[in-house]
Amino acid sequence: MVRLFVPLPDPAPADVTLTGERRHYLVHVLRLEDGDALEVFDGKGRAFEARVTGLAAESVRLVLGAVRVTPPAREMSVLQGLPKGDKLELVLQKGTELGATAFHPVATARSVVKLEPKRAEERTQRWAKIVEEAARQCRRDDVPVVHPPRPLLDAARALTPGTLLLVLDEEESAVPLGEAFRSVAPGTPVALVIGPEGGLAREEVDGLRGLGARPVTLGSRILRTETAALAALAVMQHLDGSLG
Repeated sequence: MVRLFVPLPDPAPADVTLTGERRHYLVHVLRLEDGDALEVFDGKGRAFEARVTGLAAESVRLVLGAVRVTPPAREMSVLQGLPKGDKLELVLQKGTELGATAFHPVATARSVVKLEPKRAEERTQRWAKIVEEAARQCRRDDVPVVHPPRPLLDAARALTPGTLLLVLDEEESAVPLGEAFRSVAPGTPVALVIGPEGGLAREEVDGLRGLGARPVTLGSRILRTETAALAALAVMQHLDGSLG
């Protein structure tokens, strides 16, 4: 079944007219015609049966039908230290597949990547498209939020009140991630902090602890920054009953 992400108001309208990129995708990439069926999801947990009912030179009209509503999942945020190259794109794509609900690219003391405001805005727009496409492909009806890059502690302070903040930290004694996660009440928001290639500076870990964060470990293996984020998400989804 063809799926398309379309932000919709609440309540949803009976039909929607698409232009620009979305029209191009349906008409020129998927080559849909009048009468063809597809699924429209709004990124907030709703998915609608839909049908093409009108093709025009600059627009395409879809009639919306029955709706499926997916209950909200536990909030699982990822605070990822800005890594080099396209590693963050991998975290965004695969992290979406693994159930992350929000991503916070964060600047840390050891981040090599430094983004000026204009570049950060451009990257954030690209990152948002990556998670939208990943949600479409893995049949999620919600789309994770990608926040603009900002300093680590600022992102941690902006989390939903009551969020359990877990810091992947291999430089000091830490409890296993699974043990820490099992102690969390069902439904409690959780946020993971992963440092960049060089890890987190000790003053950053201390600052996070001052906000109530708990240092955790994934075990004896040394994982790359992008692997650590995905492995941690998989562990938590498994323990939450959503994976495996």
